Amino acid sequence: MSLHRPIRRAGSRSVKRALGVQAALEWAFRIEKAQLELPLPKNVTEEGFGFGLEYVLLQRAALGCKIDGGQHKIGGYTHEDAEVIAATVAGIPDSLGGKRMAIRVAELARAGLTPDWMPDAVPRCVPAIVKQNQHGTHAGTIVVGTERIRVRGPSARATWKTVDILACPVTFSPHPQKIEAARRGYDDWWQALGWVREGLIAGGMLREVEVTEAMPKVQPWLR
Repeated sequence: MSLHRPIRRAGSRSVKRALGVQAALEWAFRIEKAQLELPLPKNVTEEGFGFGLEYVLLQRAALGCKIDGGQHKIGGYTHEDAEVIAATVAGIPDSLGGKRMAIRVAELARAGLTPDWMPDAVPRCVPAIVKQNQHGTHAGTIVVGTERIRVRGPSARATWKTVDILACPVTFSPHPQKIEAARRGYDDWWQALGWVREGLIAGGMLREVEVTEAMPKVQPWLR
């Protein structure tokens, strides 16, 4: 079902529209342009004193979001169900990421995106040093030690010679820790969406939208 088909405004007699939580979030933030209203930090007063760096960064990171205020979007009407959804997202508890997760959930929904969990990523052993010359690209080497060896010269007499021991350093790309971090981020987002879904269902405050039990795939990299 397309998110762009408008929901009838409050007061109309229509059947509730069933949406999974991700679709409901995208409708609220992407279509209805709902604003994310986050509470002021405890050390910030309404007059604007005491703004810390973290608070400033949070505001700058919240593209299209606002801190406090409670105003509708400029130049249009925001559906009240969308505002309820946005308010629920703003309440994501600290145990699930708090404000930062709320901003991430809203940003992804506004862009219509799912977190990149690096599908099909497999760490591969590759040279850490790559050099290019007229013959093409090849792995670079480093000196890791020296060794004395006996060689025979033109006179057939054995002499000692010091030679470098070379090695090709390698690394893994993409690094396993990068893949793990991406998938941990997806799982954190999935947990937050589960909390939002349960809150919207239990709250019963939506008038024209019905949030279903549908969820994005859990740990899709296992399938």
